[in-house]
Amino acid sequence: MLGNLIHLILINAIDLIELFGIFIITAGSLRAFWLYLKAMLHKRDTPFRHQLANAMTIGLEFKMAAEILKTVLIQNLSELLILGAVILLRALLAFMIRTEMKTHGPLPDEDV
Repeated sequence: MLGNLIHLILINAIDLIELFGIFIITAGSLRAFWLYLKAMLHKRDTPFRHQLANAMTIGLEFKMAAEILKTVLIQNLSELLILGAVILLRALLAFMIRTEMKTHGPLPDEDV
């Protein structure tokens, strides 16, 4: 009985956390696109790359949090291997995005 309740709560929490990640990536992508359009129209630099990279990194961290919660629901070794691979890929993506952000320099102080 308690196990079923925990399972139900956990499934809903995982879905909600994944939804947060999706929302962050979507909103950040739309904001970065808006900044890109403004940069094109006004012919000046804006931090649209950093906006996009930051949104992707934070969104991926939410998605990884959901994957970590899924470890509670694992029933067999094959599920654990798949989950481990997904977490590893998302961590690698987040690392690569952060590295890319550092190579383009710090964010400008100007708010566009």
